[in-house]
Amino acid sequence: MRALIAAGIGLAAALALVLTMTAIGAPPGETSPKPLLTTVPKHP
Repeated sequence: MRALIAAGIGLAAALALVLTMTAIGAPPGETSPKPLLTTVPKHP
């Protein structure tokens, strides 16, 4: 029974965190138009 209560408290805390982050929204700013390079370019 204690495990069920602990799981419920953890789920409620996670849900509260998600709702808080949703209410705050994304930080202001713009994304870069340049793609991120994930590999090192090969030189001829």
